[in-house]
Amino acid sequence: MQAAVALVAERGTAAVPLSDIAEAADVSRPVVYQHFGDRDNLLLQSAVDLATRELLPRMAAAANRASGRDGTLAMARHFAEHRSFYRAVLTSSCAFALNKALSGLIIPHNKQMVHEMSGGSLDTQGEEDLATFLTGGGAAVVNTWVVESADPLDPEEFADRLMRLASALPAIIDRTATTPPKGRKS
Repeated sequence: MQAAVALVAERGTAAVPLSDIAEAADVSRPVVYQHFGDRDNLLLQSAVDLATRELLPRMAAAANRASGRDGTLAMARHFAEHRSFYRAVLTSSCAFALNKALSGLIIPHNKQMVHEMSGGSLDTQGEEDLATFLTGGGAAVVNTWVVESADPLDPEEFADRLMRLASALPAIIDRTATTPPKGRKS
């Protein structure tokens, strides 16, 4: 997986032959096929591994600090550091699967944030729905930044942009928690 990340980042494309990845990893091509099935799955698993090994620990460490910006900055730095790899994969045939997998990693973090911000005023389904909504929207913003922004990426500026968006969350959560669903009386 590390060989896949390195080669895709170096070449700036997800269209790296599996034989090149196998050679860089010092394994045979059949071993790669046996473990991953195909290049798309290898790239997907490599991205999830990278995020699990590097991104999640950074976000967890930042969550222990007072500023919510620290976690946002940790995330922005991770994607900026690995931009070439993520850009290649986010513009490849496994982009949808990658978005889904990364969202699965981030939703629990966002659900905890929603719970804390709402003070428990949302029911479990409401917290889950809002965390999923925020994660999907956040993924769209991050993906656009990684894929389309000019070089070099500026994690500090991007973290500030995301924090401006996040500043609207308390009002959204408050409104969501106090507005009864249509057809129901408060």
